[in-house]
Amino acid sequence: MERRDFIRLSVTGIGAGIVAPSTVTAESAAPASATRDIYYTKEAPGRWAAKVATHLPNIEVKKAGGKVTVSITTAHEMNGYEHYIVKHVLLDKDYHFIDEKLFNPTQDKTAISSYTLENYSGPVYALSMCNKHDLWLNSATV
Repeated sequence: MERRDFIRLSVTGIGAGIVAPSTVTAESAAPASATRDIYYTKEAPGRWAAKVATHLPNIEVKKAGGKVTVSITTAHEMNGYEHYIVKHVLLDKDYHFIDEKLFNPTQDKTAISSYTLENYSGPVYALSMCNKHDLWLNSATV
């Protein structure tokens, strides 16, 4: 490497070291609406508008006493490891993790998961992850 190239690369590296942290800080302080491209919804399907019917998780809530059963179904083919629903994730009203179910596309014929909650009320959020068509979010109220 020539001396001039070394100096040019060194100056570029120092500049990136100064600019990059401020860029990362600005992005991490962005409002939640600015990060909505990490998942898709019925209202905002993005580039997957034609995939809503088979990728959006359907949430069914049943109450019995103090227990609530939340069932999530994604009407998606389970075509081996080529194209399938990887997992369902259930989140509470503050988007905190409650539980998840990983699917085995060689054994699971449908993407269905069920969760039991005790003394819970308010919204729940379901995530359905497809190995080809990204992450989908839906909500229901308990």
